[in-house]
Amino acid sequence: MFGLDALELARIQFAFTISFHIIFPAFSIGLASYLAVLEGLWLRTRDESYRQLYRFWLQIFAVTFAMGVVSGVVMSYQFGTNWAGLSEKAGSIMGPLLTYEVLTAFFLEAGFLGIMLFGWNKVGRGLHFFATLMVAIGTLISTFWILSSNSWMHTPQGYAIVDGIFEPADWWQIVFNPSFSYRLAHMAIAAFIATAFIVGATGAWHLLKGNREPGIRRMFSMAMWMALIVAPVQAVVGDFHGLNTLKHQPAKIAAIEGHWETERGIPLLLFGIPDMEAETTHFALGVPRLGSLILAHDWDGEIKGLKAWPKEDRPNSLIVFWSFRVMVGLGLLMILAGFWSAYLRLRGRLYESPWFHRFVLLLGPAGTIAILAGWITTEVGRQPWVIYGLLRTSDAVSGHGAKEMGVSMSLFFVVYFLVFGVGITYLLRLMRKGPKLLGDAPPMEDAGPGHSRQPMRPLSGAEPDIDGDERQSGKGDRDEL
Repeated sequence: MFGLDALELARIQFAFTISFHIIFPAFSIGLASYLAVLEGLWLRTRDESYRQLYRFWLQIFAVTFAMGVVSGVVMSYQFGTNWAGLSEKAGSIMGPLLTYEVLTAFFLEAGFLGIMLFGWNKVGRGLHFFATLMVAIGTLISTFWILSSNSWMHTPQGYAIVDGIFEPADWWQIVFNPSFSYRLAHMAIAAFIATAFIVGATGAWHLLKGNREPGIRRMFSMAMWMALIVAPVQAVVGDFHGLNTLKHQPAKIAAIEGHWETERGIPLLLFGIPDMEAETTHFALGVPRLGSLILAHDWDGEIKGLKAWPKEDRPNSLIVFWSFRVMVGLGLLMILAGFWSAYLRLRGRLYESPWFHRFVLLLGPAGTIAILAGWITTEVGRQPWVIYGLLRTSDAVSGHGAKEMGVSMSLFFVVYFLVFGVGITYLLRLMRKGPKLLGDAPPMEDAGPGHSRQPMRPLSGAEPDIDGDERQSGKGDRDEL
């Protein structure tokens, strides 16, 4: 199909499905923690704008969580259908790690999600807040196990190879492999930043429409505080992650930098077009010696070039060169947004600057795109290995033909764009609708899932009629939720 073999089609299909999947868990991770903060602030201050925001973002979380679960199921099946070699050779290590994720994280999330969505008027305030915390913690535990499994594939240790099969020898070393802590921190912070800019863009949209309600202002302010504080921290964490990658996967760093010869004091290339066949980077434009300073923290540090490895062991430099720069470029723009917000806050114009609001609105998907670009850099940079240095991707793929893989991939394209396209459109409509004014919202005992003939299921957490304007008049709040 399209001149591609079964291996290439299997890789494209996996990249396509995981790209759709990762945006939902990443948003869920950040949004669950945001909801916990909102409910905690409401319980402490009784400021109704916090409860208003909680109710609004809970709807969006319910839809996001559901789409994350559906897309995640597909990922686990693909290990058996398309990557039988990987399952056969490394299943005794990866299988338990993914099982731990289900047992410790998914069950926790699913168990308390029901109370979180449907328990407003059925349990006390403390128990409901506890359920929200458990869901937030569950998303982070899930991140822990998924990143542990993936990191082990990048920096494997704690294993023994018996008859060509990877057997666990030391679970502590397997779980806490050399790249795990850096990649876990980098991914968790990325999820928080991506969520902050989605929240901030939603607030910016309503501010541009002239909505200056307390909930809108508070939403926007909290997002900009997160951008100011966390985005620079991510740059520091990314630097440590880069040092770890240089130590354990130097070929990936050489490909990211479009660097071919082993030398000292290499430049930092800002632009270029790496050519894998000619073994050079065309139109290279860089800053002298800055590459060595950033990569090795040494003005005259030596960095290996791609020519130090056989051609068959080199990652595709063209892809990772630009995916990395997309990630870093968006990161710098998000850091700029954080500092710009601080400047406007000091001048008392955070909610009165249309140009800044437009900038934040444009950056709404920046965190998500940066996550996708980062994963492309990570996974393409690992090639041609599925378990770095030990198992080639070509030896991990199932024995399907190109025709079967082509049909499967085409079906995934159609179904994913249809199902998740509708889901994402629905999420955007919810965000556009915005938090309802407290005076227009139904009282807590008459609102939400399980009321007004609304069925009790996770997607019931979203407002059934997001375009309707008719709302019951408020009747006050219950003493106990």
